[in-house]
Amino acid sequence: MTKHEPTHGERQPLRGIQDVANELGITTRTIRFYEDKGLLEPQRVGTMRVYSRREIGRLQLILRGKRLGFSLRQINEFLDLYTADDLHLSQTKRLLERVAERIDALEKQRQELDQTLDELRDIAHQCQDRIAEAG
Repeated sequence: MTKHEPTHGERQPLRGIQDVANELGITTRTIRFYEDKGLLEPQRVGTMRVYSRREIGRLQLILRGKRLGFSLRQINEFLDLYTADDLHLSQTKRLLERVAERIDALEKQRQELDQTLDELRDIAHQCQDRIAEAG
């Protein structure tokens, strides 16, 4: 679909779901999923979904939040704060808290992974030693 002129006095082009999906490298099903969860509210032209720059920006934030490991509930909270606070200070403070929590969780996971890798390497060395002794 090509760009459409907006009907509500906006001066930004509206884009179809397939255009947005292609641009962001996701499926239209993914976009519809986030819409069903209430994270996106595209406008409609007849039965066609059309997305403003604002909705595309929200979708980019959603995708980034998912990539960073945040839950949909947390992402929705960020989006709500973003809408309610023009200066985005509340959102920024809340985001900082959530990011710190996520960093802590990932650091803990890394420590656990490092410990598991050390144990597996130790087992591998023991196995190699037994094989060498037997051979």
